[in-house]
Amino acid sequence: MNRKLYEEVSSWFEAHKEAMVSDIIRLIRIESISQPGKDGTPFGKGCLHALEEMLEIGKEHGFDVENYDNMVGSIGSREKNWENLVGFWNHMDVVPVGNGWEYAPFDPVVKGHFLIGRGAQDNKGPAVGILYMMQCLRELKIPMRHELCLFVGTDEERGMEDMEHYTAHYPAPKLSMIADSGFPVCYGEKGIIEGKMVSDKCVTGQVLKVYGGSAANMIPDRAGVLFGENAMLREELTGLLGTEMYADGETADKRTIKWEAGPEGIWITAYGTSKHSAFPEGSINAIHELGAFVMQLTAVDEKDRALFASVERLSREYYGKETGIAYEDAVSGKTTCAATVLSLEEGHLCLTLNIRYAITAKDEQDLNTLQICGIANGMKWKLERNSKPNYFPREHPAVERLTELYGEITGSRARSFVMGGGTYARKLPNAFAYGVGGMQENDSDREWRKLLFRPGHGGAHEPDEALNIRLLLEAMKIYSMAVVELNDIEL
Repeated sequence: MNRKLYEEVSSWFEAHKEAMVSDIIRLIRIESISQPGKDGTPFGKGCLHALEEMLEIGKEHGFDVENYDNMVGSIGSREKNWENLVGFWNHMDVVPVGNGWEYAPFDPVVKGHFLIGRGAQDNKGPAVGILYMMQCLRELKIPMRHELCLFVGTDEERGMEDMEHYTAHYPAPKLSMIADSGFPVCYGEKGIIEGKMVSDKCVTGQVLKVYGGSAANMIPDRAGVLFGENAMLREELTGLLGTEMYADGETADKRTIKWEAGPEGIWITAYGTSKHSAFPEGSINAIHELGAFVMQLTAVDEKDRALFASVERLSREYYGKETGIAYEDAVSGKTTCAATVLSLEEGHLCLTLNIRYAITAKDEQDLNTLQICGIANGMKWKLERNSKPNYFPREHPAVERLTELYGEITGSRARSFVMGGGTYARKLPNAFAYGVGGMQENDSDREWRKLLFRPGHGGAHEPDEALNIRLLLEAMKIYSMAVVELNDIEL
C-alpha cells in the first residue's frame, strides 16, 4: 500500500468531515420508507424525494447525474464505458421506524461521535461517504484505470424491485461493489425466503386486534393483542402481573409483558429487543413473548389459545428447527428463520417468516417443508418472495487483495466471508459487498455509545439508529485505497 497516498487521503477526509456530515443530515431528514406504488411514484414520495436529493448533492459536487425511472440514480460521468466501469451501490430507502425511540428518527442530531437518525447507518451515511470518496480521488488527481460511478436505489429494504427493474432495462457495471455490509469482502449472501403462515381457523370474537413488528426484516421489539372486555381475564391478569397500569415513566424493558384496560377492551403488550432479522442472535422476539403468555391464559377461549400456541412454537428459535428447515453448510453457516410480523387479516392470524437460507440449501425442498409445517400447525404457508443466494468467486483477485488491504490498514485478521444479510449484490452481475461496517470502536466510541444508547438501540434496523462518524471517515479512507488497488486488477 502507498503510505504517502494514504496520508493524503486521510488529510482530505478530515478536512471534509463537517461537509460530509451535513450532506448525510439532508438525506436523513427525508422519511423514505419504501411503499408499493404510493402517490403515483414507484415506491412513495419519500423515496423519490430522497433519490432526487441525493442526485442534487451529486450535482453540487461536480458530477453528472441520471435518474432511471424514479427508481435508481447514478452519479458519475455523463457517457459511461460500461465495459470498464466500477459501480458503487447504496440505497436511499430505510426500514420503518418501529417503537422505542428516544431521539427523533427524522430530525437527526450529532452527539459525540454519533449521528443519530433512521438511515444514518443503513444506508444514507455510506452513500454520501462513497460520493466523497470519488470526489477525493478526483481532487487528488489520482490516475484511475477504471471509470467510477455511484448508483443509488430506493427499494432495497422491501424487496429490491428497483434492481429488478434496473437490470431488466439498463446495462450494469463490469464490476459492482456494495457498501452495505461489514468489512472486508463479503463474497456471498444467503438466499432469502419471505412468506406468511396464515391460520386455517379465525380467532373468536374476543380477539379484536393483533399487531407485532413493522417490517419483515426486523425482529420486533413490541407485539400486542386487544381482547374484548372480560372480567375473568382482568382477574387473571391482575393475579399474574399485578395492577393493570404501570407507574408513569416506567420503561418497557423492566417487564416483558404489560396489560391495560381501556374503552376498546383489554390490551396485552409484549416487549422484546429489535435486531436485523439476518443477524437475530441475542434479540428477544416480542411475538414469541406474546404467544407464550397468551397461550397460558385460562380466561382466553381455548381456540384462541391454540392459535397463539402455534405462534409461540414458530417464533421460539431462529434456526428453522421448529419449521423443519434447519440446515448448515461450510460456505455460509446456518439457515436462519425468524418470525418478524404478526397481524390479523380477515379474522386469520398471519405470521411472517423471514428466512435466510444457506447457499447450498435446496430452496424448493425448504418450501415444501414449510407447507408441511403449516399444515401441522393448522396454518397455510403462503410464499411472498424467494431471492436466490449470491456468490462471487472467492478466487477472484479483488477478493484477496481488498481483504489484505483492510488488514494492512486496520491490523485486523478478518477474512472474506458469506453473510445472511441481503444487498444489491444478489441482483447484479459480478458483484460483492465491501464494508463499510464491522470496524472496531475505540474506548471513546464505547463510552459515548454507553452514554447515548440503551441495549438494543443504536444499530441498523434498531431504535435510535446511529452512525459512528469517526469510523465512517476511516472506512472511506480504506475505500479510497481499495479503489486505487483495483488499478492493478482486471475487471
